[in-house]
Amino acid sequence: MNSRHAGRPTPSRVVTDSGVDHVRLAYHYLDTGDLDGYGSLLHAGTALGADLECRGGAGAGHQITRIVAEGDCVIAMGRLAPQQSEFVDVFTLSAEGMLRDCRRYYPAPPPTGPGGDRAELRVP
Repeated sequence: MNSRHAGRPTPSRVVTDSGVDHVRLAYHYLDTGDLDGYGSLLHAGTALGADLECRGGAGAGHQITRIVAEGDCVIAMGRLAPQQSEFVDVFTLSAEGMLRDCRRYYPAPPPTGPGGDRAELRVP
């Protein structure tokens, strides 16, 4: 897979693997409130966004269920505790494996039918 940014070469596997470690550490640092540790993982001048950096109070945390990585992209899937809401974070890595960018996605609510009832999805 090529880098999704034109003109930037695909990083080596070592850089991608270090980026995966940085993603895991970022969640740990955020969950324990270690903002200095978290900041040490970011590419210079980067802030990854309020959604990722938001602390939910005592007992809040990220439960990562899967991480997929290739090139300069790391995708983490998981749940936010204690509310158990699912999320997918898509990280972009710098050439050194530091965290450059992150976008968080949440699942869409199920479709509703007439009268506000949940619609059943039927597969033919």
